Amino acid sequence: MKNNQAPDRIPVNWPVVIMFIATISVAVIVVPWYGFVHGYSTTAWVVAALLWLYCGLAIGGYHRLWSHRTYQAHPALKVFFALGGALALQNSALVWCARHRVHHQYVDDNDRDPYSIGRGFWFAHMGWMTRDYPSCEVDFSRVNDLKRDPIVAWQHKHYWSLVWLMNLGLPAAIGWATGEFWGMVLLAGVLRLVVNHQVTFFINSLAHMWGSRPYSDENSARDNWLIALFTFGEGYHNFHHKFQTDYRNGVRWWQFDINKWFVALCSFFGLATSLKRVPKFRILRARLHTEFRRVQARMEANAHAARWKETLDTEYQQFLETVKAWQALQKERVQTAREALRQRWEKTFFRTRIRELEYRLKMQRKRITSLAAALSVR
Repeated sequence: MKNNQAPDRIPVNWPVVIMFIATISVAVIVVPWYGFVHGYSTTAWVVAALLWLYCGLAIGGYHRLWSHRTYQAHPALKVFFALGGALALQNSALVWCARHRVHHQYVDDNDRDPYSIGRGFWFAHMGWMTRDYPSCEVDFSRVNDLKRDPIVAWQHKHYWSLVWLMNLGLPAAIGWATGEFWGMVLLAGVLRLVVNHQVTFFINSLAHMWGSRPYSDENSARDNWLIALFTFGEGYHNFHHKFQTDYRNGVRWWQFDINKWFVALCSFFGLATSLKRVPKFRILRARLHTEFRRVQARMEANAHAARWKETLDTEYQQFLETVKAWQALQKERVQTAREALRQRWEKTFFRTRIRELEYRLKMQRKRITSLAAALSVR
């Protein structure tokens, strides 16, 4: 599939364009005017914030539950996500996940990635939705597993009814109940939707342009704490693209990832099970491997770095030996799992050896970081 057709000859997706123009115009013009003339109550602001939070959690459900199957969810939690996805106006989970799986397979491929950053900020942010680009065609064969989910199928069938119910009916009902109909519709309905759209779109645009790449520099995905702050953890995008099967995006305990904490909370109450976590060793290995690549590139660009080549080669050989030892230990663990003494063995030998190997990678990464700093000084 090639996108050789000139953009101005690709049909405009008028329903999407009209929706964007209408909602953004109301948010920019009508919402401030109404606030200046009539004002908004604290209740309206609180409801708008809660519905924005709901949208963020639902998008996390689309992403981590349905797109990547990083855990299993109780039907009640699935219904929560299905309704929230309609509130966030993210298209049905079936459509959303079909496109997102293509994005991961062909990230940065301008001909296949539905919202490739290689085609510019505007295209990745929201331009890809304004025309019927071939790269955005929905291939439902990629979500055969989701077709068998009755809640996903139900949401897909009734998606537009749910959109009107959640985006107009819900704020209107709350506004009627609180005596602030128009204020609630404007603030918790329209402004909340526009803000949610724009910060969510940053994941496809800014999170592929601005930030760090500690786990892999082989694609454009970045970790950005500021984007993560407004997207409830989705901004730790470099980690996610490297380890998409992990239910966490902010893998460190201090990284702001509301969706990670929400899934953990649901797990505590039995609403989420089988949470997938990438082994710590694999995460350390990815970070160190990326550091090796960068130091190697600096050496090649620095004519005075030849004296460090032998040091780097020695460190890399040690890295390979550590990885090999870990792989052998994993194989031994599988074999031991068939034996009756599995649990006692895991609690002693296996865990001790894993921690030793993790420590070796941590110490080696410190040495490589020091080497990289020395090269920078030169």
